[in-house]
Amino acid sequence: MLDINLFRTNPELIKENIRKKFQDEKLPLVDQVIELDKHLRKVKGDADAFRGKLNAISKNIATLYQQGKKEEAEATKLEAVQTNIAIDALKDLETTLPTTIRNLLLIIPNILDPSVPIGKDDSENVEVARYGEAKIPSFEIPYHITIMENLNGVELDNARNTSGHGFYYLKGDIARLHSAILAYARDFMIDRGFTYYIPPFMIRSSVVTGVMSFSEMEDMMYKIEGEDLYLIGTSEHSMIGKFIDTIVEKNTLPQALTSYSPCFRKEVGAHGIEERGVYRVHQFEKQEMIVVCEPEDSPAWFEKLATHSVDFFRSLEIPIRVLECCSGDLADLKVKSVDIEAWSPRQQKYSEVGSCSNLGDAQARRLGIRTKGENGTYFPHTLNNTVVAPPRTLISFLENHLQADGSVYIPEPLRGYMGGKACIKNF
Repeated sequence: MLDINLFRTNPELIKENIRKKFQDEKLPLVDQVIELDKHLRKVKGDADAFRGKLNAISKNIATLYQQGKKEEAEATKLEAVQTNIAIDALKDLETTLPTTIRNLLLIIPNILDPSVPIGKDDSENVEVARYGEAKIPSFEIPYHITIMENLNGVELDNARNTSGHGFYYLKGDIARLHSAILAYARDFMIDRGFTYYIPPFMIRSSVVTGVMSFSEMEDMMYKIEGEDLYLIGTSEHSMIGKFIDTIVEKNTLPQALTSYSPCFRKEVGAHGIEERGVYRVHQFEKQEMIVVCEPEDSPAWFEKLATHSVDFFRSLEIPIRVLECCSGDLADLKVKSVDIEAWSPRQQKYSEVGSCSNLGDAQARRLGIRTKGENGTYFPHTLNNTVVAPPRTLISFLENHLQADGSVYIPEPLRGYMGGKACIKNF
């Protein structure tokens, strides 16, 4: 959500930003906000003037009564009644106009970082770097479900009977590997100075609208019927939400947090939800990193978070690449973002396993999160990044560490979480 002062001082910057995101249908919203803001300021000015007038009238009435001028005082009361009527009419506008303006502000995208490449969609994202050798083995890599089934580690049909498409049972060593990756990710981030959290898995609508755009909300969130609660799509939502309507002490910044949670997503419009696989699902688990920091520090933190992702996946010996998201591929709240993609030797291409984002002060403005400095209060910046999100990482892990005999190699960092096992096999 942008500062209303930007609409007053530099509306063309906002319009140019909208054009860069190829959302020209939103251009009229800028002028609407400007006109409504002017109207609101006039309404407030008129209301304040009427309130001042009413105070003066009230004092005059009291004076008239003291002077024994009862008839004149009674006549003046009529003027007070009329002034109150005018104030009441303006009160409604003082309430409704800010809500209307806020709803428009929630739709208008955040200002992009100047370094963001301009492009219409993810096909125009820009590769930044590759890490690790993307190998193609001499033997055929089966589909990930086949690998799991060969290791007696997944049940899809039973999950469809209990829950439908987009759900799965993991079992045995595959389930243990899934948990091992999450536990390793937790400790990896703790070792890098992040504070570990397990947050609430449901949040109120006021938090939902604070952390994401309306379109994302409709496509992602599951609503709890009859209650003002939503299942979280990522722990970032409840982690940022914990700061709602608070003043974060300046001496506590930056706050670097890492959180575990299950995640629930409708995946509306998603292709492949009914495929025989676990790449796109309704329920999964995730380790996240979240930072709340001073505005001037967010670019450096963005680079740090992306580096943590690179180091994590390289420690698991998984080749990855980093893609800079172009303007048209960025969610409206984001200032800048990169996708982390892992190599798939089966498909011989990279696939997304995480995303690192700087949201500037957008979430802080929406949620009323402030920091108090020498010159008053201001909005801190928020950032988030996926540490790991099985089962996508699990798929990449299995493909990259499958051996010719059907076993799966376990890199050294995970062996302590796997009871010392150096491989998984079913023979």
